[in-house]
Amino acid sequence: MWLKPEEVLLKNALKLWATVKSNDYFILQRRRGYGEGSGGLAGLLVGTLDAVLDSTSKVAPFRILHQTPDSQVYWIIACGASEEEITQHWEWLQQNIMRTLSVFDSSDDITSFVQGKIRGLIAEEGKVSLVQEEDPEKFREALLRFESWFSLPAKEKLVTYYSCSYWRGRVPCQGWLYLSTNFLCFYSYLLGNEVKLVISWVEISRLEKTSSVLLTESIRVCSGGEEHCFSMFLHLQQTFLLMEQLADYAVRRLIDKETFPSDHILTDPLQITKRGLETHARNEAFRAFFRLPREENLLEVYESFLWVPFSHFNTLGKICVSENYLCFASQDGSKCHLIIAMREILSVEKPDRSSRALTVCMRGKRALRFSEVRDFERLAGTIRRQCGNTASPQHSASSQMLLECGEDEEGLMVGQKDSSKTVSTEALMNVFHPQDAENLDPKMLKEKMKEQSWQIHFAEYGRGTSMFCTKKTRDLIVRGVPESLRGELWMLFSGAVNDMATHPGHYSELVEASLGTSSLATDEIERDLHRSLPDHPAFQSDTGISALRRVLTAYAYRNPKIGYCQAMNILASVLLLYAKEEEAFWLLVAVCERMLPDYFNRRIIGALVDQAVFEDLIREHLSQLTEHMTDLTFLSSVSLSWFLTLFISVLPIESAVNVVDCFFFDGIKAILQLGLATLDYNMEALLCCNDDTEAVTILSRFFDSVANKDSPLPATVQQAPVGSNNRAAQRVDISDLIREAYEKYGDIKSEEVESMRRRNKLYVIQTLEDTTRQNAVRVVAQEVKFSASHMDELYVLFKRQHFLSCYWTVSSPALQHHDPSLPYLEQYQLGRAQFTSLFLLLQPWSSGAYTHTLARWTFRLLDDNNDGLVNFREFCRALDILYSGSFTEKLKFLFKMHLPPAFTDSAVSKACQPSQSVPLDEELPNFTRLTVCSPDSPDDGVIRKSPEKGRGKVDLQAYLKQWQDEIQRKEESIKDLPRIDQAQFIQLSKTLYSLFHGDPEEEALFRAVARVTSLLLRMEEVGRRLQEDLAPSQTSSTSPQSPSPSKTPISAPPPQTASPVEGAVEQLQTLQVDQDPSSPGQVTSDGGAPSSPDGTSDPPSSSTMETEPANTPSEHTAPPSPQAMDWSFSFEQVLASLLNEPVLVRFFEKPVDVQGHLDRAKRDQLKAQINK
Repeated sequence: MWLKPEEVLLKNALKLWATVKSNDYFILQRRRGYGEGSGGLAGLLVGTLDAVLDSTSKVAPFRILHQTPDSQVYWIIACGASEEEITQHWEWLQQNIMRTLSVFDSSDDITSFVQGKIRGLIAEEGKVSLVQEEDPEKFREALLRFESWFSLPAKEKLVTYYSCSYWRGRVPCQGWLYLSTNFLCFYSYLLGNEVKLVISWVEISRLEKTSSVLLTESIRVCSGGEEHCFSMFLHLQQTFLLMEQLADYAVRRLIDKETFPSDHILTDPLQITKRGLETHARNEAFRAFFRLPREENLLEVYESFLWVPFSHFNTLGKICVSENYLCFASQDGSKCHLIIAMREILSVEKPDRSSRALTVCMRGKRALRFSEVRDFERLAGTIRRQCGNTASPQHSASSQMLLECGEDEEGLMVGQKDSSKTVSTEALMNVFHPQDAENLDPKMLKEKMKEQSWQIHFAEYGRGTSMFCTKKTRDLIVRGVPESLRGELWMLFSGAVNDMATHPGHYSELVEASLGTSSLATDEIERDLHRSLPDHPAFQSDTGISALRRVLTAYAYRNPKIGYCQAMNILASVLLLYAKEEEAFWLLVAVCERMLPDYFNRRIIGALVDQAVFEDLIREHLSQLTEHMTDLTFLSSVSLSWFLTLFISVLPIESAVNVVDCFFFDGIKAILQLGLATLDYNMEALLCCNDDTEAVTILSRFFDSVANKDSPLPATVQQAPVGSNNRAAQRVDISDLIREAYEKYGDIKSEEVESMRRRNKLYVIQTLEDTTRQNAVRVVAQEVKFSASHMDELYVLFKRQHFLSCYWTVSSPALQHHDPSLPYLEQYQLGRAQFTSLFLLLQPWSSGAYTHTLARWTFRLLDDNNDGLVNFREFCRALDILYSGSFTEKLKFLFKMHLPPAFTDSAVSKACQPSQSVPLDEELPNFTRLTVCSPDSPDDGVIRKSPEKGRGKVDLQAYLKQWQDEIQRKEESIKDLPRIDQAQFIQLSKTLYSLFHGDPEEEALFRAVARVTSLLLRMEEVGRRLQEDLAPSQTSSTSPQSPSPSKTPISAPPPQTASPVEGAVEQLQTLQVDQDPSSPGQVTSDGGAPSSPDGTSDPPSSSTMETEPANTPSEHTAPPSPQAMDWSFSFEQVLASLLNEPVLVRFFEKPVDVQGHLDRAKRDQLKAQINK
C-alpha cells in the first residue's frame, strides 16, 4: 500500500533491511528474516521481534524508499505484505514516474513532485468508486474545494474528482481533476505556483488516450485550439470513460437538444451522478450488443456456464437480465450468444443446489440449463417474477405468429382496424417475383441448398429470437442468405422482431394518424418516391409506391426529429422487397434509431463520424494508400454514399442485399470491413492515380463489375449491366468480396469501432461548429469594422452566452433558439435575457442605473421582426456602431432607441405621464432598420431571416417580398426618421446623462447636454408662439422676426391647459439636479439657456436655427388649435444642436478599446451568470 511520505535518515538502520532493487530515485527493500537469505543473526533477531510484537506493531516485510538525489535523505513511500504487492507498486513507479522525473532540474522539485503524487494516490485509493454515496464526508470536502476554487454556480453538479498531473509544456503540475456536469476543471498549487483550468464540455473537440516516450499513458483534451494533457491516474481507463460520457451527454443535451424522456438518469442535469452515468453506459452497451429496444435496462448480471446442446459442452459466460429479456454471451472465445424473450419462457424448474444450476423451459419444447450460478436462487426468482410481468397473451400471440413458419399470411395483418386493410402483408419480392418450386435452374438449385443449410442450422441452434448465434451463423451470413429467409433473418438480427412484438398495432395506428397530413417531410417523400429503385418492377406500380409512402410517412410521424431525409427512401425500398410492410417499418426504426444513430438528420453527423472512423482504419490497415494520399478527405466524400445507403446506391440490388445481410448481423463493422476490402482490391490502380477524378472513375468501374453469380433473380429484376464476355470474365463476385473482407479485416472488434465512434464524434461536431462560425464571421465581417480575430472572439462569446443559459435548467427555452438546420447566421440566437447579459459585458459606456433599461431598448430595436430573438449579425452590427461608428451613427442609434418599438408605451409611462399619443402604425409607417455605415449609405440587402425557419413549406413569394423590402430600405435616410415627442426627448436626455457617469469630463458633459436641451426647448417655444399667431391661416409661413423656421404641427395633439414646454423644462431641471446637483449650469424655469460660470447665457446655434423640420403637412391640411398642439424634434435638430458642443463630440468619437472589452467579457462572462 502507498504510505504518506515520511523521512528516513539511515537506509540500512540496524542492518534490518536488505536492498532488492534500486535506481536513481527509488529503492525496493526486503526486511531481513523474510524470503531468501533470511538466516544469520540479523535475520533471527528480526524474526524474533516480529513474532513477539502484536499485529498492530508489526512492520511490513517489503518497502519502497524515495532517494533524494545527491542527498542521504530517504522517504518511505510504500510498503507491502507480499512480494507480488510491492512489485506492482514498483512497476507502477517505473512506468509512470521514472520518465517524468528526468525533466526536473532541481532535486527539491523532484522530491516535492514525488511526495505530491504519492499523497494523491493515497487519496485516490481511499476514495472508492461511489464516493458521494459511500463516503459523503470526503465528497463534501471535495465539493467545498471545488466551489471555492472555481466559483461556479451553486447549481453546478460535481460528479467526481481524481488526483492527476497536468502538463504545462514539459513540466507536470500535481493536482486535482474535477469532473462536473458542464465543466472539466483542474486545480494545482505547488511551490507558490497556482494552476487553474476550466473547460466546457461542449467546447472540447478531441478527447483521447495517448502514449509517448515521456508518458506511458495520458488523456489529451483539445479545446479552443489548445491541448491539455493529464496523466498519472490511478484508474486511467475508468476516468477516461467517465470523461467521454460527460462530453457526449453535454453535446447531446445542448447541441442536439435531446431531452432523454425515456432515460430518467439523464433527464435532469442537476442530478447527474457517477453511478448514474456508469449505469447509463452499461445499459447502452447491453442494448447495443443484444439489439434490444431502447426501453430495456440491464437489471442483473450473473456469471455461469450454459450447456450448449449442439457442441455438447458447457460454455462460460454471463447472464444479463432486463425487464423483458434474458440474454447470455459467452466469454471463452466461442462467440456464442442468445436472447430469450421473457414472453417465451414457460417455467423455471426447481434449482439444483449441488451444482447451483437451474433449467429454463421455453415454448417449442426447448430448455436451457445454466450451472455454477453463484446466486442461482435469486436468478430463478427474478426470471419467475419477470415472466409473470410480461406474460401478456397479446405479446405471446404476436411473437408466435411472427416466428413460426408456414403461418397463414392473413395472421400477419397489421392491427385490427379497417385502415389496416390497406397495409401490405406480403414482401414485394414475393408479389413481383414468386419463386417457382419446379424450376431446376442451377442458380435455383444452389438457392435451395442455401435454404437447406439454414434449415439444418435452425434444427441444431434453434429458430427465432431464442436461436444461438455462433461463428457458424456468421459463416452462413457471409455465404449469402436465401431469398425466402432474408426478411425473417433481417428482423431477427436487427432486433426489429422485438420492437414489433412489444408494440402490436402501433404501425397501423401511425398509418391512420399520418394519413392525409401535409408537412415538409411529406412533400419531400412524394418527391423521392419514384426515385427509389426506379428500375425495379415493384416500384413501377402503385402497390410498391403506396407501401413505400406509408412506411416513410409513418416513420416521419413517429419521429419528427428525424422526419425524412434523403437515402431513407432507398433503404426503405430494399426493406420492402424482402419484408412485409410492418416489418419493413420496424427495420427502418432499428436502422435509424439504433444501428445508424444520427445518420438521418440535416447534418448527417453519424455518417460523418463513421467516415472519420473509416479514415482511422485506412491509416491503420492501408498504410500504402495513406502515404500516397496524404489527404483522405477525398475518400470521405466518395464513401459517404456507401455509409448512407449501405452500398445500395453503388452496387446492383442483387449484390447490395448481401451487404445488407452482413450489416444486420455485424452492424457498421461490416460496412467498414467492406470499404477497406474495396480499397485494398483496387490498391494498385489507386496508387497510380494522379488526381481525384481518376480515382472516382476506378471505383465506379469496380462497383459496376461487382455481380452476384448465385442470385436467382431474373434479368428483369437484376440491375447488373450486361456487357461483353471479356467484361463478364472480369466481374467480381460479391460473395468473394465479402469473404475477403471478413478474412482480412474480421479481427476489427465492434467495441473498438464504438470507441472510435465516441472519440471522433466530438471532433466531427466541433468541425461543423467551426464551419458555422467561419461562415457566419465571413458574412458579417463585410458589414462591420471589427478585425477577423475580434469577430471570432465575439462569435465565441455569443455562442457561449447561449449555452450558459442552458447549463443549469432541465429544459431551457433557450435550447429552442438553436437550430442547426437554419442558415449559419441564425443557428444561434439570443433571447432578451441572454442578450442583456452579454450586452452589459460589452457595452462601451457606463450607463449606471439605466444599464438594464438600455439593454432592453437595444434588444427591441434590433428585434425588428418581433420574434423575440437576435442573431449574431444583428448583434455585431449594433456593437459595431457603439464601438466604431461616427458621432452621427451613434446618435442615430440612441435616437432610434427612444422611438417605438424600442421605446414602448410602458417605458413612456415610466419616464413621464405623456398625453395621448398617435398609434404606432400611423406614427411609424416606414420604421427603418439599424444601419452600420454612414447615414447616407444603403444597407446590403441580404436576407436576414428565413421565413420558414426550417419548418414547413418554403414560400418563394415570402423570400421575394422580403428581398423587395430590403431593397426599399436602401433609399431611407435620416430624414425619414420619425420626430421624437416630449416623453421620448426627456428620456433621451436622461440616457445621455447616464452615459457620462464616471467620465473624467462628466461635469462638462452635463453642462453641454443642459445647454442643448434648453436651446431646443427655446426654439420650440418660439415656434409655438408663431404657430399661435398664424393659427387662423390655412398654411404656415416663416416669420421674419423668428430666429428659427416654423414648426410642424402634430397630427394628434392632446388637449393641455399648461404649456408643454414649461412642463418639460421643469422635468429636465429636476433631472439635471438629480444627475449633478453641483453643476452650475441649470435649466431655468422660463425655458432659458443654462447660465455659464460667468453668468451669461449661451446663444442658440445658427446652424440649429436653420434646420428644416420634417413631416411638413399638406397645404390642404387644417392646422390644429393652439390648445391641441404638442411639441417634438426631428433628428436633424437634435444632431445639429449636439454638434455645437465639442465636448459631446469628443465623448462619442473617443476610440474604444475593443480587445480590452472582449478580454473583460471572456473573464467575467461566467461570473455574470453566477451573480445573475
